[in-house]
Amino acid sequence: MLSKLLKKIMPLSKQEKRVMPWWKINGDETLRKEYDLDEDSVVFDMGGYEGKWSRDIFAKYACRIYIFEPVPEYFSNIRSIFLNNRKVEVFNYGLDKDNKNEQISLLGDSSSIFKRGGKQINIKLVKAADFLAEKMINKIDLIKINIEGGEYDLLEHLIGSGFIRNINDIQVQFHDFIPQAEERMHNIQSKLKETHYLTYQYPFVWENWRIKDKT
Repeated sequence: MLSKLLKKIMPLSKQEKRVMPWWKINGDETLRKEYDLDEDSVVFDMGGYEGKWSRDIFAKYACRIYIFEPVPEYFSNIRSIFLNNRKVEVFNYGLDKDNKNEQISLLGDSSSIFKRGGKQINIKLVKAADFLAEKMINKIDLIKINIEGGEYDLLEHLIGSGFIRNINDIQVQFHDFIPQAEERMHNIQSKLKETHYLTYQYPFVWENWRIKDKT
């Protein structure tokens, strides 16, 4: 009773106001999982965390999935989920614009290299272009990006390398806690408009960009 009363009295935060329309349409269970995929599709899950999204996508489409989770604990849990699934590969690192090691603050689904607080551990990041070349991947049907601030460097890298033209759908959550977040987001969106178009957009919650020549 007290918690309900406090919710009525206390004003909503900026982010709570942003997510309310998303919750209203149950976007996590609808928009984020409705794609033109099949068993031959290639999906990238950037920021696997507990593996739920990939598990649901595989259950629906039986597609090939590459999951990237740099936190060892989360990585191990995801790997156990897909242990006997040859169509799903799980990697204990993230993709970035460069090869490097970073420190990440463990904050559950908000774990980030751009935040401080909680326990910190070392993680590995791999240059996306190098990974794609090594695995001989020339097309991604859907990439989900939820990497707590790392989306800016990764998308700028994919755009700069030209590989962005080989991605059919880009599902991304931008975050506003890094310097010049809005400016960088708008610059990325402007570049994406050259190759993709929006299918849905809930600012700083979730948005999806689809390749223009996709039928």
